[in-house]
Amino acid sequence: MDVEAARFIGAGIAVFALLGVGLGLGNIFSNWLNAIARNPEAKDKLSTVGMLGFALTEAIALFALLIAFLILFK
Repeated sequence: MDVEAARFIGAGIAVFALLGVGLGLGNIFSNWLNAIARNPEAKDKLSTVGMLGFALTEAIALFALLIAFLILFK
């Protein structure tokens, strides 16, 4: 196997984590909107927790993308 082909395969495997991130973000926001629809008075408390969950989940996506770029261009 060529080294360049192995790097492409490794980068593809590293980007595979983005599938879980997409599913996680969809789950976070669907549950967040459902909770606000059920209890509109709790919007302020739910907003901070929802944005924290979004930020942590998005950080995983950025780390996965960084690893993929390091594999490709290093």
